[in-house]
Amino acid sequence: MAVPVVDPSLKSASVSAAADLPERTRPAAGRSVRVDVLAVGAYVLLGVLVCLNYWVDVENRVSSHLPTDHSWFEWLFSHGAYSVRHLENPLFSARQNAPDGVNMMANTSLLGVTLPLAPLTMLLGPQVVYALYLGGALAATAATSYWVLSRRLVRSRAAAFVGGAFLGFAPGVVHHANGQPNFVSNFLLPLIVARVLRLGEPGRWRRNGVALGLLVAYQIFINEEMLLLTALACLVIVVGYAVARWRSARAQAGAFLAALGLGGGLALVLTAYPIWFQFNGPQSYRGLQGGVFHSWGEDLAAFVTFARDTLAGDPAVEKTIGLTEQNTWFGWPVVLVTLASIVLLWRRSLTARIAAVLVAVFTVASLGPRIRLGGVETEVYGPWHYVPDDLPLVEMMMPTRLTLVVTGAVGVLLALAWDAADRAGRPMPAADPARATDGSSAEPAAAGDTDAKVSGAGSRASRRRWIRPLGYAAVALAVLPLVPRPLPAQPIDPPPDFITSGAWRPYVPAGRTLVPVPIPSNVHGLSTLRWSALTQHEFPVPGGYFIGPGPNDEGIFGAPNRPTSTLIYSTMDKGAAPELTDENRRQAVEDLRYWRASVVVLGAHPREAALRDLVTGLLGEPRRVDDVWLWDVRDRV
Repeated sequence: MAVPVVDPSLKSASVSAAADLPERTRPAAGRSVRVDVLAVGAYVLLGVLVCLNYWVDVENRVSSHLPTDHSWFEWLFSHGAYSVRHLENPLFSARQNAPDGVNMMANTSLLGVTLPLAPLTMLLGPQVVYALYLGGALAATAATSYWVLSRRLVRSRAAAFVGGAFLGFAPGVVHHANGQPNFVSNFLLPLIVARVLRLGEPGRWRRNGVALGLLVAYQIFINEEMLLLTALACLVIVVGYAVARWRSARAQAGAFLAALGLGGGLALVLTAYPIWFQFNGPQSYRGLQGGVFHSWGEDLAAFVTFARDTLAGDPAVEKTIGLTEQNTWFGWPVVLVTLASIVLLWRRSLTARIAAVLVAVFTVASLGPRIRLGGVETEVYGPWHYVPDDLPLVEMMMPTRLTLVVTGAVGVLLALAWDAADRAGRPMPAADPARATDGSSAEPAAAGDTDAKVSGAGSRASRRRWIRPLGYAAVALAVLPLVPRPLPAQPIDPPPDFITSGAWRPYVPAGRTLVPVPIPSNVHGLSTLRWSALTQHEFPVPGGYFIGPGPNDEGIFGAPNRPTSTLIYSTMDKGAAPELTDENRRQAVEDLRYWRASVVVLGAHPREAALRDLVTGLLGEPRRVDDVWLWDVRDRV
């Protein structure tokens, strides 16, 4: 998660400090643009590298780590295209979980991305657009982080590049790229944080408020959870700044509150109906059944472990501590450099102090109800032990994801460390006191003997020359092992020709569904869910991969099983059809009627023989049409 920590005083302070630099230290405008282009180009190449295994056969490969999530997001890109093409409400879809449908606002729908990219999805297909967007989102997050760091926080473009690369391609972020592009779509978050920290600018509260409101409204349609984490981080940043600079904070409070109110009001106006729809529209739900995510705390050992998808990573470690999400996995070098940066920059930089507070607060908060160490749940209670399972909003959160704020703070500290090393190795103007990172000026040296001053200056310059290469080396050696590897990908069988050729069309009239076997669910039916995705929702299907209402309106994964879907899943698990009764056959007809089925279709599948025996026992002999088995049930339901 990219959450740059920006000191509000930095804008004026950095301008003043830049004016005090020797002429040769100020990069020319043309050179700055070239450096920016090279930085963004490097991020794009990293994005291509991460997705390289998909591009080997982009239409027939999915994530090895989360193939179901990968297929879900392909389906989402098709949903955006279908909504635009048919001018339908994108907040809801009846093309999955027929006839009940899916509340898209109550799921990770990524509407802020899938709708603008709809023309591209119609042209290239969801598989290609998924791979393009995944690499692009990683690169875009790094690029916006670089922009905020280089314009608002550090003077060294190299420092901004290192920080941006970490914020865009941190191990925890790349881990989510395995099938969850919503958690790598963080390109607006650095801009939101930077705008929040500018709300106190005098005379600009309207502009800042409107800009913040638009950014927040758009982020709601990308990832609400990351927006919530960013809001919590901003709260800590603002409180930290107010405590450290209370006179300045008091002077800015009026403009800050006015801009915040305007921004919040604008965001609410723009998103009021979608948010209402999320919690009150059809197929909405309240919380998750059993508080399933509440116990997912971060393992303490994960902070110092190298992630699988990095140069230094080892897949074997996932068997011990990688069973939950991998949101930190910084490795020992980054942890040590981060701690050293906090110690060395504590007195010099308010930004470093606030980043350190973020690291401490969100590390502790992420540990869950019981502390985990090396894959073992200890008897020591964590902070979430004292948080009720049914607390609104919080009940939906995974404690481990709070460490994504830690990732943002670590990225800022790495940039500050590089920048401090860069400035330590440069000569300072004789007439001006050195300026701290947060814009405060050091006390001028006392007057004394000229020879002593020259000798002392020479000694200090000699020491400073060593700081620069040592600082560069420390940061570089810490982050180089975290360079990402290409994400693991696995082949997946393409849909049957019966589906891709459109041969199904005569069998599925308007208002009826095509029932694929197996019926898609959050456990089974990955391949058949892709039938819907790759045809861009030309026919509706029952079941699906989503979160919807279950008993007592609590959220459950997938559609509630009906008798026939339960029979299908048990047959897949056992590899053989059970003995069927007349009651099974009656329930099958009733379920098909509920689903508004037109045809039942079975394509190539590892359990194809058992599934064909099952459906034949329920519905009678099938027809072989092209490369599928087909049961036409239009005259029976």
